[in-house]
Amino acid sequence: MSSEVVEEFDVDHSGRHFLSVEDISNDDVMRIINRGRQFKAGDTPRVEPGHVAINMFFENSTRTMTSFQMAEHRLGMKILDFDPGHSSVTKGESLYDSVRTVDAIGAEVAVIRHSTNHYYDYLLSTGTLGLSVVNGGDGSGQHPSQCMLDLMTIAEEFGHIDGLTVAISGDIAHSRVARSDAQILTRLGANVVFTGPREWMDHEVTRLGSMATLDEIIADVDVAMMLRVQHERFDAGPDFSATDYLQAFGLTDERAERMKPNAIIMHPAPVNRGCEISGHLVEAPSSRIFEQMGNGVMVRMAILEQVLQARESK
Repeated sequence: MSSEVVEEFDVDHSGRHFLSVEDISNDDVMRIINRGRQFKAGDTPRVEPGHVAINMFFENSTRTMTSFQMAEHRLGMKILDFDPGHSSVTKGESLYDSVRTVDAIGAEVAVIRHSTNHYYDYLLSTGTLGLSVVNGGDGSGQHPSQCMLDLMTIAEEFGHIDGLTVAISGDIAHSRVARSDAQILTRLGANVVFTGPREWMDHEVTRLGSMATLDEIIADVDVAMMLRVQHERFDAGPDFSATDYLQAFGLTDERAERMKPNAIIMHPAPVNRGCEISGHLVEAPSSRIFEQMGNGVMVRMAILEQVLQARESK
C-alpha cells in the first residue's frame, strides 16, 4: 500500500486541531483510515522531523497515551514530559494556564485527555493558543482517535463499513467511545444496535441506532463491540457483580458460539475479564482487541501528520 498515491489532507485552519468526530467529514475519516493502513504497510511520514509534542493526560491511560507517544516517535517528534501529579496543577493551576504555559515554552501539539466534556471549547475560544490541540478523550464526550482505530480495524476486516451490523454493548451513557463510534458508523452506513442495562442507555447516543438485548442480536452481528463498565464515571447505579453482569449483559462463551463465523469481537480496553466479556475470548481467534491497539499507533500517526501538515502550510 505504500506505493499508492495518497490524497493529501485538507490543510485549512480547522485541520490544525483534532477534537471531535462531529468536526470530521466522511472523506477525512476515510483519509485517516487509509493513511493509517499505509503507515502499517511501511509508508514513511510526510512531515519534517523535530516538531514538539506534549501529552497532557489528566486521567489515567495506558493505551491512548503510549500509543500517541509511539506515533510521535515514529513521526520524528520531540516529546516533552508532563505528569499532572508533579505539575503546577497540584497547586491549583487551571487547564488553560497549563496549556498556555507549554504553548509559551514551545510545544507545537498538545494531546490532552481531561475529565471535562468539551474542555477544548474554552481553550480555543480564547484565541491565544498557538499550539494545536489533539483530543485524547474528554469526559464522557468524545474519543475521536479511538473511533478512527476502531473504524480502521473494521475496514481492514471487511473491506467496507456500510451495511455491517455493529452491536455496541454495555455502559453507553458513560462511554465516549460509544458516542464517537456510533456517530461515525451510522454516517458511514452501518446498522448500530445498542445493548446493555437500560439504566445505562443515553437517548442522545441510542437515537443513532436501535436497542435490543445481546441475546436478540448476537447471531446477526458482524462486530460485537464490548464496553468496559466505567465505575469511575458515576457514584451510583445498578449494583451488579461481575458474574451477574456477564451472564445478563456480557459476551459469554455461549453467546460467542452463536456469532457468525466471520464476525469479530472488539473492545476499547482496558478489559474487565469475566465482566463484560468471558476472559479467554479476549484472545480468541475472532478477537481483534490487540489488533485494535496496534492500529491505534497507525491512525494516530495519520492524525498527527494531518495536524502537522496544516501547521507547516500556514
